[in-house]
Amino acid sequence: MINFETYWWFILIPLPWFIFHYLPANKKSHQALRAPFVGRLEAIQKQTPLTEKALSIKGFILLLIWLLLLTAVNRPIIQGAPIKINSIARDMMLAVDISGSMNELDMQLEGETVRRIDSVKKVLNDFIDRRNGDRIGLILFADQAYVQAPLTFDLSTVKQLLDEAQLGFAGQKTAIGDALGLAIKRLIERPNQSRTLILLTDGANNAGKINPLEASALATENQIKIHTIAIGADFTIQNSWFSRQTRRPSNLDEKTLKIIAAETGGLFFRAKNTEQLETIYNELDRIEPVDQEAQFYRPTQQLFYIPLSLALAIALLLIIAELLLVALISRQTTREADPLS
Repeated sequence: MINFETYWWFILIPLPWFIFHYLPANKKSHQALRAPFVGRLEAIQKQTPLTEKALSIKGFILLLIWLLLLTAVNRPIIQGAPIKINSIARDMMLAVDISGSMNELDMQLEGETVRRIDSVKKVLNDFIDRRNGDRIGLILFADQAYVQAPLTFDLSTVKQLLDEAQLGFAGQKTAIGDALGLAIKRLIERPNQSRTLILLTDGANNAGKINPLEASALATENQIKIHTIAIGADFTIQNSWFSRQTRRPSNLDEKTLKIIAAETGGLFFRAKNTEQLETIYNELDRIEPVDQEAQFYRPTQQLFYIPLSLALAIALLLIIAELLLVALISRQTTREADPLS
């Protein structure tokens, strides 16, 4: 079915008629250049019985060009039958701890000891790559929580913003409650059955204004599922010149994280190394997606180039025809003026 994106330009169809009938013609100038063959050319034109018919044909051609140009400006399109698109997606917020303790060197990545945040970035990037079709948002938190990326289908941008996250930018402490509250605020307007929050932290709530359990209750009330991930080794061994020291690099509040997950229908995970973290995100990746509202798409093909090309082609042919006619008349006039040539 052929349609137009707009019809307003068709209002200009009578414009040439108004210009021809209502705009004053140029006054004749007495200083005009007089060509010696003009008189004969006018005489030939008056003697030619096809002159009026030719002018009528030219007027029709000019009108046709005008109509084709207006048709092109109105952008004709051809639309196919509506196609149903089943959108299978999930709205997922990722809340990532960037407090000072995420700088701890107790994770292994490709045979090297790396910081916790580096391990998280690597595993999360792989996880995001597999979420094609989902809306993903990113919240970073330490002393404060802030939205690094709103919910979006643009997963490459989310990955880039995650890679650009710097430790210490938001402080050194851990505001888990504020991070949960901010994520819930972003998810609360989405459909109930498709909202998921993944919280990753290596510490306990020691900053912010919102209690994590209060935020958990709000999530439960709004049917937002929260999965919690506690990251970090139980202990590390440091070698010195005289002894080996064992220390706990984390101050995890696993109890609170387990309560949050249980109350909201989510799962609690403990990641002591990169391999476990990868396993956790593989498990989360298998969460059954939710069918969202069906969408319809009508394939559309632009056709403006057809009338535009026709108008240009006809105009070019008209110009060529007039040039040939002028050349022919000029040659005929010259012969009549000089019979001996």
